[in-house]
Amino acid sequence: MKEEKKKKRRGKKGKIILIFFLTLTFLSGSAALIIWKVFTVGSMVVEGNEFYSSEQIEQMVLNDEYSWNSLYVLLKYRFLDTGDVPFVDTMEISLDDPHTVHVKVYEKKILGCFYIDTIGLNAYFDKDGFVVETSSEEIPRVPKVTGITCQEVVLYEQLPLEEKGVLKNLLNLTQTLEKYDLQPQEIHYDEHLEPTLTYYGTQVVIGSDEYLSQKIVRLSAILPQLSGLYGTLYLDTWTPDSTDIIFKRAPETQG
Repeated sequence: MKEEKKKKRRGKKGKIILIFFLTLTFLSGSAALIIWKVFTVGSMVVEGNEFYSSEQIEQMVLNDEYSWNSLYVLLKYRFLDTGDVPFVDTMEISLDDPHTVHVKVYEKKILGCFYIDTIGLNAYFDKDGFVVETSSEEIPRVPKVTGITCQEVVLYEQLPLEEKGVLKNLLNLTQTLEKYDLQPQEIHYDEHLEPTLTYYGTQVVIGSDEYLSQKIVRLSAILPQLSGLYGTLYLDTWTPDSTDIIFKRAPETQG
């Protein structure tokens, strides 16, 4: 029923745009000529996009036979439900001039993802632990979370993790890592529900969430120095009173 109502609403809005163009045509020949000759798409300015390239956004926006007309594109995205775009919250369309379409992309803020076996998709979540997207795509710089159980998800609802209390730790960790631009490839929780981060050849043992922010500050200073090395960095024993941090190189890289 909901899908049928959405289709009807989309159909009505599409008719409104069509009627608008037909009305202009009949009321004034000069107005029709202006629309036909002047409002033509020559270029597109895209901003705010990270997940998609500007070329991909252009293909998404100019996606039907009338999209050569810049005024049509403007009205279409202002009045018509154009459907959801994965990883995009909204796109604002404006005209810099009759020939230049300006697209401002507001992407969904994503901090991590789970692979859900039951649906064969990645579930991407935001800073509050709500699932904002499910997709087969793997997004660069979005950590995969493993070691904790998430059998099924509901879009726009919070992650239903089976392990109690771990969601708070996960959200604190992913938010702190994002703050310092330290997103790992993987966040793995062990049997004690304590996380280890993977940065290519480097494993970083975080331990409990005690002193988490201080540990991540230390990580931001140390990680660049470990570029090209393979091994494990132990932050789990760090405290303000015990400040030694050990990096143990993997056996095959020790000289």
